[in-house]
Amino acid sequence: MSIQFNDTTTYKGLVQKYEKEVGFNRGDVSGNTDRLKEFTADCNVAFDDFLAIAIQASGRWQYDDSNHTDYPVITTSLVSGQRDYPFTIDGSSNLILDIYKVAILPSSTATLYQGIDPIDELRTDTDIVTGNTDGGSPFSYGKLANDIFLEPRPDYSVSAGLKVFINREPSYFVYTDDTKKPGVPGLFHKYFYLKPAREYARIHSLSCYERLNNEIIKLEGDEERGIQGEIAKYFARREKDVRPIIEYEEIIYQ
Repeated sequence: MSIQFNDTTTYKGLVQKYEKEVGFNRGDVSGNTDRLKEFTADCNVAFDDFLAIAIQASGRWQYDDSNHTDYPVITTSLVSGQRDYPFTIDGSSNLILDIYKVAILPSSTATLYQGIDPIDELRTDTDIVTGNTDGGSPFSYGKLANDIFLEPRPDYSVSAGLKVFINREPSYFVYTDDTKKPGVPGLFHKYFYLKPAREYARIHSLSCYERLNNEIIKLEGDEERGIQGEIAKYFARREKDVRPIIEYEEIIYQ
């Protein structure tokens, strides 16, 4: 079921579900600015936790918050002689969490992007270690801190010549939101009131804590007990249009 953030008309919002779970009266949170801000903060913490599970479980169909108005792709200009390119935020100022693919225009006149391969900067003999200044068309990249390092350095310049595919932070709630919904599949919207409710129950030693904890374990899983949560199961299996293929792994004997 799809659930909006705050619904004081039909009482079906995340705020109202939270009030009910922890035993508040109607309006105890929605009508109290301090409590509403606290719930919003806890809801956003839950979003971070959800994102960590979804991204880790995703296959080739990468998760992205559906409230974002653009795609999780960034382009920037390639500059002749420049090897390192910082990536901290996307075009809408969302924090970049991970870079999982890089492509370039292989020449100043090229119009089609080509993917390049990742390398480990600190384990390969690249010019971040050796100081080599040779130029050419980059064929690999390394990641260090918030930067991408191209190998070799480009010996040409081209607008939007570097394209990166990213994972980024979600579109967080603010306490004044009402009709906004979590940018995740509707069957998991309950996570965003159950997780804050469990935390409140834990802090205040409420009798409902055990029930809420069991609900969260169903969603998140429990690695120590070998339980896979519903969130991870969903994102691991949602790529239904791709046929699973068994691949052989090469074993090198020394």
